[in-house]
Amino acid sequence: MKTMHVALVHDWLTGMRGGEKVLEVFCEMFPDAPIYTLLHIKGSVSQIIERHRIETTFVQRLPKVATKYRNYLPLFPTAIESFNLAGYDLVLSSSHCVAKGIIPHAGTTHISYVHTPMRYVYEMYDQYFGPQHMGRLKRAIIPFFANYLRMWDVATAGRVDHYIANSENVRRRIQRHYRRDAAVIWAPVDSQRLKLSEKSDDYYLVVSALAPYKRVDLAVAAAARLGRRLVVVGTGPERASLEKLAGPNVEFLGWQSDDQVRDWYAGCRALLFPGEEDFGIVPLEAQACGKPVIAFGRGGALETVVDGETGLFFADQTTDALAATMTRLEKESGRFVPAKIREHAMKFDRAVFKQRMTEFVQKAMGAQWSA
Repeated sequence: MKTMHVALVHDWLTGMRGGEKVLEVFCEMFPDAPIYTLLHIKGSVSQIIERHRIETTFVQRLPKVATKYRNYLPLFPTAIESFNLAGYDLVLSSSHCVAKGIIPHAGTTHISYVHTPMRYVYEMYDQYFGPQHMGRLKRAIIPFFANYLRMWDVATAGRVDHYIANSENVRRRIQRHYRRDAAVIWAPVDSQRLKLSEKSDDYYLVVSALAPYKRVDLAVAAAARLGRRLVVVGTGPERASLEKLAGPNVEFLGWQSDDQVRDWYAGCRALLFPGEEDFGIVPLEAQACGKPVIAFGRGGALETVVDGETGLFFADQTTDALAATMTRLEKESGRFVPAKIREHAMKFDRAVFKQRMTEFVQKAMGAQWSA
C-alpha cells in the first residue's frame, strides 16, 4: 500500500472559528501534512493546528495584516495561486474564500471541503459592501473588484475533483454558482468537550463574531426591549455600535477561551442565533450542553435545530419577531428536555465527521493509498 503525500489548504489562520475546527480534524487525520494558507497569526489557533508546518503567502508581509487582512481581499486569488503544490497525491482544501482555487498539479487529487462559496460577493454582498458600510471611494471601486472575484471564483471551480459541502444549504450554493455536485458531510461539534447541563442562570447567550451579517443587533435590541440579561461572547468591527445600542442588561465579554465559552453555554437559558449562516457550529455546541436555540429560520440552522424540540425558529429577521420568540420559549420552557437536546447534537459529533471524511478520502483515492 502506497503512502499518501497530503497538503492541507486553508484560507487564513487568525482565530478559532468553525472553519478552523474542521481544519483541526483534518490535521488529526493527516498529522504530517503541511498547511498552506494566505496568512498565519501565530498563537491564534489551536496547538493541533500550530504544530504543523505552515506555509504562507506575500499577504503575510503586508502592512497591518493582523487586523486589516480583509482589506487585501482583491489580492487573495493571486496569493493562493502562488503556491507550488508539486509532489502531493492529495490536496485537501478547507475553503470559504479562495482556498478552493489553488492550482493542483497533474496527477494530484483535489478534494475541497466548502464552508460556503465566497459569501462576500454572492448572497451577502450587501451585508458586507452595502452603502452603510463604505465611504464614497470604496463604493466606487468595490463593484469592480467584486465582479473580478466572482469571475475568478467560477473560473477556478474546475480545479476541484471532488466537492464536499458542510450542509445541504451550501451544497445548493455550490450547484448554483459552480454547476458542480457536492457530497454533504455536516461540520463537527466536539460533544465530548461540551457536557450536559441542566442548570440555568437566567441569561440569554450570543457567541458570534460581531460582524454585520451576524445580526447581533437584533439580539441586543430584543434583550433591551424585554429587560432580559444578555451575554455576548465575541469580537469584531460591530462591537462599538452594538455597545451604543445596548442597555445595562447586556454584557460584552470579547474573546473567551474554549473552557470559558463552555461554561457560558452551561449556564444560559438559551442561545440566540439571529443571523443567516452557511451552517453554524455554535447552535450545535449549545445543544451539546442541552440548551435550546432560538434561531432565524433560514440557512444552516434549518439543518441543526429541530423547531419545537431543540429550539424555536423566528420567521422574520426583526427585533419584534425575535423578542416574541424569546417570550414564547419562556412560556413553553418545559418542552425542551436537556438530555434530548444533547442527543440530537450527537448526530453531528466530531467522531462521526472524522469517520465520514476518512471514508470519503479513501473512496476518492482508491484502496491502494494509506494516510
